[in-house]
Amino acid sequence: MVGRREKAQSFCKSRVGVAIAIGVLLGCVFALCFPSGFVSISNPAPILNHRFVKSIAQVVGSALCEPSERINLLKSEFVAASEKNAELKKQVRELTEKIRLAEQRKDQAEKQVLVLGDQKKAGPSGTVKGLRTNPSVLPDESVNPRLAKILEKIAVNRELIVALANSNVKQMLEVWFTNIKRVGISNYLVVALDEEVAKYCESKDVPVYKRDPDKVIDSVARTGGNHAVSGLKFRILREFLQLGYSVLLSDVDIVYLQNPFFYLYRDSDVESMTDGHDNRTAYGYNDVFDEPGMGWARYAHTMRMWVYNSGFFYIRPTIPSIELLDRVANRLSREQAWDQAVFNEELVFPSHPGYEGLHASRRTMDFYLFMNSKVLFKTVRKDANLSKLKPVIVHVNYHPDKLPRMLAIVEFYVNGKQNALKPFPDGSDW
Repeated sequence: MVGRREKAQSFCKSRVGVAIAIGVLLGCVFALCFPSGFVSISNPAPILNHRFVKSIAQVVGSALCEPSERINLLKSEFVAASEKNAELKKQVRELTEKIRLAEQRKDQAEKQVLVLGDQKKAGPSGTVKGLRTNPSVLPDESVNPRLAKILEKIAVNRELIVALANSNVKQMLEVWFTNIKRVGISNYLVVALDEEVAKYCESKDVPVYKRDPDKVIDSVARTGGNHAVSGLKFRILREFLQLGYSVLLSDVDIVYLQNPFFYLYRDSDVESMTDGHDNRTAYGYNDVFDEPGMGWARYAHTMRMWVYNSGFFYIRPTIPSIELLDRVANRLSREQAWDQAVFNEELVFPSHPGYEGLHASRRTMDFYLFMNSKVLFKTVRKDANLSKLKPVIVHVNYHPDKLPRMLAIVEFYVNGKQNALKPFPDGSDW
């Protein structure tokens, strides 16, 4: 046992000795080949050393730089691909909208041919439908050649958003067009009611139209409040319809969050948002009137629906639409009345003795997509599910503190600040 241990120790010693001898021998060889060492600062003459160091530097440099350059290349390719993808998505949306519009118009044209063409026999039950979409008027550019040229440049598919504004609403107007631009809407126009707004819009690169002088309109435009100015639109819009353009009339106390043209049906003369706040008030319901003194007939059924909002509606260039504008404008010139009340009376009241009703078709917009501020502040903001939905527009029509609420709506829906709407009461302070 002892003998084995001694043999192992001697073997280990011999291995160490051999290693030392090899090290000394290699040291001598390198000393002869590289007398100045691998790197010589004082004497750069040895070409072998220089090439050796240079090759090492190149390898290290390429190893360090190549990943950085590759990453930058990949980043630029990713940005280019993202931009291309966004452009393709935009083209797809535009093409989809054009296809949808073409299908709508084809369907409307077919219905017009069926109704206005040769007389037909009624088909089986469930297959008969009346004409809902009246034909458009023939455009007449002689009505206003200057406006016709402006609309030809701005309108898309002969449609555009139109707003009336004077210098009293300049702050709200800025919020209005800033969000229209952000959404990507190009077919919009401000009808300036005074020179200050016209110059302001031009300075902000906002499409603007200043009407020719008109004593009646100009006097109201300079000094009128919200309701007085609102009443002017029924006179001014007539020319747009005569020129053959569909108009989405918009007040300036509206925040745009999506493109509204993607959500229109275009099957009626007038398509309007509602002041209603739920399915019953927005779309109509059976309201039972109780009169106990009538005994057995004490209950009388009535139909109720909250009014259309005259600050946001889509109107097509049809004869009934133009007749509606004329009726409202004529009444407002004679009566001290609220334009929204007159607008609804002329649109809804039926013919009766002494009165011939307007034969115009109408559609109520989805009140969650085209949202009034009562729906938002009283219902939506308090509901976890509804608050996740993104409306097309929000109209601050129920509250007098319009500008701060508009800004809060932008903060909530655009910038994602979840507490932006909380400081405001459901209604107003007065």
